[in-house]
Amino acid sequence: MAQAKINGINIEYEVHGADNGEPLLMIMGLGSQMTRWPPAFYEKLVAKGFRVIRFDNRDVGLSQKFSGAPSVESVVGALIQGQKPDIPYTLDDMAADAVGVLDHLGIKRAHVCGASMGGMIGQLVAADYPERVLSFTAVFTTTGNPALPPSTPEAMAVLTTRAPDPKKDLEAYLDQAVINQRTIGSPGFPFDEKIMRERLRSDVLRCYEPAGVARQLAAVIANGDRRPKLGKIKAPTVVLHGDSDPLVNVEGGKDLAANVAGAELRIVPGMGHDLPPELYDTIVDAICCAVERAKVSA
Repeated sequence: MAQAKINGINIEYEVHGADNGEPLLMIMGLGSQMTRWPPAFYEKLVAKGFRVIRFDNRDVGLSQKFSGAPSVESVVGALIQGQKPDIPYTLDDMAADAVGVLDHLGIKRAHVCGASMGGMIGQLVAADYPERVLSFTAVFTTTGNPALPPSTPEAMAVLTTRAPDPKKDLEAYLDQAVINQRTIGSPGFPFDEKIMRERLRSDVLRCYEPAGVARQLAAVIANGDRRPKLGKIKAPTVVLHGDSDPLVNVEGGKDLAANVAGAELRIVPGMGHDLPPELYDTIVDAICCAVERAKVSA
């Protein structure tokens, strides 16, 4: 584990694999620490010769926290009125953080994989810093197109309903967190409640910052429709999405693939909005496909 001063803030990061491996930057989603890319997953990538870089986005994990608590209503209201929302930072700032991690490590170009909000950040990195991106793999993410189907009410409640405070009642927090994960998870694959509970316990003991989730969500909403930018993406792109995702509807993945020239769309039956171990190889294969396409086009 290490920290670097990036864009004036502290960002926690880790590097796994040989120094001469293919650099692969992994960007995690809303309120999710880099630990959501677990060792059993990234070790598969290391075994294939990648130098895997994972990091905590600003406002989560061990990276720097911000202040302020913008509400969804205030952000949406400002946008409706054509005003700039009053938020601590933007998704563009988070994309600059991702590039800043590469700068800190002296990496000129890298493969990029982003999940959920991390895939949105990855879109901005690939569009606004095309010279830095060798390939792009987007996992259960979307374009911000307002015409797309919304999350199910149950999945949206996972984002908007605060769980019990773990500092006051850790077990009650974990009870709710497990239910949340099952709600947005993959119905086509086993759900091991014991393993999930212990992973959630480890994560919350590492960091608990619910206001940071609200600030990140505000940045996502304020970013709006990314389709006008997606035509700038030149890196070979693979879009991986589950057909059973209740949080980011599969139409979001389809829309992303349709708006990035030459993108390959892979829809996974039974996959929701999580990374079950049974799909590690599927995700690794998608990343490897994007990487191979990049080598062919180089």
